[in-house]
Amino acid sequence: MTKRETYEQKAEALILPLIEEHKFELVDVEYVKEGGNWYLRAYIDKPGGINVDDCEVISRAFSDLLDKEDFIEDTYILEVSSPGLGRPLKKDKDFARSIGEEVEVRLYRPLNHQKEFTGILKAWDEKTVTLAFEGEEELVFERQDIALIRLAFDF
Repeated sequence: MTKRETYEQKAEALILPLIEEHKFELVDVEYVKEGGNWYLRAYIDKPGGINVDDCEVISRAFSDLLDKEDFIEDTYILEVSSPGLGRPLKKDKDFARSIGEEVEVRLYRPLNHQKEFTGILKAWDEKTVTLAFEGEEELVFERQDIALIRLAFDF
């Protein structure tokens, strides 16, 4: 397990009781480096959406727990936020909730000279994701080839 994965797992275990106490949903925890800075991000949600006050409550309590446990060696920036409109699908519950919805898939490498696909999520399992397109065509993607999958949104 990588350092990043270890930090994400430990952080998720710390924040989960806070999330459950407030009857929120933990969408994801990620530890990433962007522009020379490390970020520990927790994405939370609830029916009707998360607001700034919700994020602040969780952020303060989570920060205190992280300071107490002190398992992250690097200097990092903590962010607690809503997953937003471009919510990624990562966990089984995300996929289950999104069956029949339009999703965007971005691949690491082109498939048929294309890296981005938008279609209806038909099925998923631990190794594959199936999208349906107009004209009844379906494509099965290997999950290891997917860089990002999220709900599609039109403006």
